[in-house]
Amino acid sequence: MYQNLRVLNWNVPTIDRSLSSGLSRLRFDRIPVTIRIYNVLLIIQAGYYPVLAIVGVPVNVVTTYVLLYKDCGLSSCVRRYLGAMAVADLLVIILDLILRHVPIVYGEQFYFLRSIPVCNVHAVLLYAATDCSIWFTVTFTFDRFVVICCQKLKSKYCSEKTAAVVLGTVTVLSCLKNIFWYFMLTARYWLGNAPWFCEITIDVRDSRVWVTIEFVHHILTPALPFLLILLLNVFTVRHILVTSRARRRLRTHTNGDVQCDTEMRNRKKSIILLFVISANFILLWSTLMVYSIWIRMWYFEFQSVHTDRFVQELGFMLQLLSCCTNTAIYAVTQTKFRQQLKNVMKYPFTQIHQ
Repeated sequence: MYQNLRVLNWNVPTIDRSLSSGLSRLRFDRIPVTIRIYNVLLIIQAGYYPVLAIVGVPVNVVTTYVLLYKDCGLSSCVRRYLGAMAVADLLVIILDLILRHVPIVYGEQFYFLRSIPVCNVHAVLLYAATDCSIWFTVTFTFDRFVVICCQKLKSKYCSEKTAAVVLGTVTVLSCLKNIFWYFMLTARYWLGNAPWFCEITIDVRDSRVWVTIEFVHHILTPALPFLLILLLNVFTVRHILVTSRARRRLRTHTNGDVQCDTEMRNRKKSIILLFVISANFILLWSTLMVYSIWIRMWYFEFQSVHTDRFVQELGFMLQLLSCCTNTAIYAVTQTKFRQQLKNVMKYPFTQIHQ
């Protein structure tokens, strides 16, 4: 029975992803370059994923604490959005990196997971957390768009209470949206990624209804957020350019020269934070998004473009890296956040010294 479960759609061959298999396959000389790259990525992942987990968990915990409980020079509304993003990233690291990818890379050591029947529940929580991480970025981008471009709506929408309602709504919708994974996947771990990490039944594998649902899932997350973030940033940049020229002319006419504009300087810092977060999300998610959509199109017999398996593995590595980079972005762009982060990290050592 389970031998049939492991036969994949899209005619993609099942390849053992363990570290030992990757090392053994590199010994053969007559293997294609793409397979060699794939095996090299497997070897890199054996060190990359544990290090990313060791760094990512404490970094996101500290970031959440600083954003929610320390004065880091940001408004309460922005702190609420960024704090929610940090919590979602932490959940992705735990559910996706630690409980999914590390056991897959070290399949021999985690083979016992195949006897724990909770994979479909794990999938629901994992994809819900991933959706939250992505859509929290969209809601933050929209909030900054309203602040900069919609002055009349700013006082009503950009508040801590509204942020809490928006974030709560996104969380509930993300959980409801991903319930279908519970029925699509079985409770048994497969310890593979082509494209699922749970085993599936033949009925689901051959059902175009399920494949269509999954295809829509990948359009909604992250293809649609990509489009929304790009559009919001384009409109924001356009508005900034127009108002900056008008403000510069007004100040020159009033004061005779262009003096230091404190409001524009503060707005510039906020804009830099927004654009860097958006660019970081788009760049690190692009590879996995392209591969995920292509592999579903392959099932629908659109096979004009071929994408190798190593692209998927590279996409996973970049996507998981995005869960650990926001802290560095805040530290680089926000002086007060950087200072508070230093204080929190030095606090345990200070107590030990005293």
